[in-house]
Amino acid sequence: MTTSDVRVDRATDDERYLATDEVVWFDEPGSLPAADELAGVPADQRFAAEVPDADPATYAGIYGVRPLQLAVPGGEGARLVPCAGLTWVGVHPDQRRRGVLTAMLRHHVEQTHREGVAISALHASEAAIYGRHGWGVASLTFAVSLGRGTELKAPGLDEEAAALRTRMAGLADPGIAERLRECELRVAVGEPGMVVGELGFFEAIVIHQREPRATRDKEPMRFLFAQRDGVDVGHAAFRREHKWEQGRPGGKLEVFAVVGAPATRLALLRRLVDFDLMASVKVPEVGVDDPLWQWIGPRSASDVETTDNLWLRIVDLPAALPLRSYVGDCDVVVEVDDPAAPWQAGRWRIVTRGGEGSATRTDADADASLPVAALGSAYLGGTNLVAMLRAGVLSEHRPGAIGELWRAFRTDLAPTPASGF
Repeated sequence: MTTSDVRVDRATDDERYLATDEVVWFDEPGSLPAADELAGVPADQRFAAEVPDADPATYAGIYGVRPLQLAVPGGEGARLVPCAGLTWVGVHPDQRRRGVLTAMLRHHVEQTHREGVAISALHASEAAIYGRHGWGVASLTFAVSLGRGTELKAPGLDEEAAALRTRMAGLADPGIAERLRECELRVAVGEPGMVVGELGFFEAIVIHQREPRATRDKEPMRFLFAQRDGVDVGHAAFRREHKWEQGRPGGKLEVFAVVGAPATRLALLRRLVDFDLMASVKVPEVGVDDPLWQWIGPRSASDVETTDNLWLRIVDLPAALPLRSYVGDCDVVVEVDDPAAPWQAGRWRIVTRGGEGSATRTDADADASLPVAALGSAYLGGTNLVAMLRAGVLSEHRPGAIGELWRAFRTDLAPTPASGF
């Protein structure tokens, strides 16, 4: 079977969509109505693949798209731009190695282009897959384990952090989804790399975290909000787990997100490392240049895990480049390899000047050749194009061209890791 035998269209059967999801991800079946299980992914953004002679109770493959706002470099802070958040990607085990995934990803790229969205983003369940289809790793993340009472030293932020009021909230609190979203929108304008979903995405978090399989033998997810003058300026999401070792408390506090500017993060983290009955705290989504590294010193973390975070794909190059700002000037002709998006494959003149960028078609000789995934990797300033050249991933035809391009794309700080979607 080839990709031409795979038909991808909007999924019209919610039960069939969920049945496919359960086969692909082999998780405990949900107890919620189908509409609640699928909350956060708009009905017109759920897609499915059909193949001849497949099981009529399931699809050959499924995927969904969450409409997101992506924080991209924007001068002193960030600009929020539309982004297609690719999620729920899965192929039925009986249909693997038959072109289903390739057909779905190409459909997504074409659909995103038709809808006028220039960038697609995802979190990869299997890292080996998406680079082949044009996505590049745009940010890295660390999960850092700390002991209870870890001292966070930040003398320059102590006064500002102490002025913030922090209070807990729960899933049942009125307007919790609205508070989370408004808070993240407020923070994202200073944190390139963040993504913020629509209100339905945050409502889905609340719905899914309240169902039995999310809370069985566990504390329900809780939130810690930081306020300045009565306005939410940051939040943390977390859950505690009881544990006793030789009569002493050895509980674990699992953090799901810490959102805020540096002083706000400091205030929230100081609360999180000081809960009673806890022995350890695991903090996810710590970026390469996160201030936490400076606050704890080089050896205060008991464990550090590293993983890829946000993967980006440029879907419309001439539309994507003007969306962000640039710190340097460049004038480079690049040959872009993109078999899945022929409308942007070929030769482009990339010019950045005065902080603004553009890409225009050209017949001039190429200064460099690169896969479209490399542009996605560099788009937030998180992946060094010169390092990719040294690794043999890119080709340079004019000496210094890649360095010139990278000096335009780079940013002062590595991108902030994006929350999962």
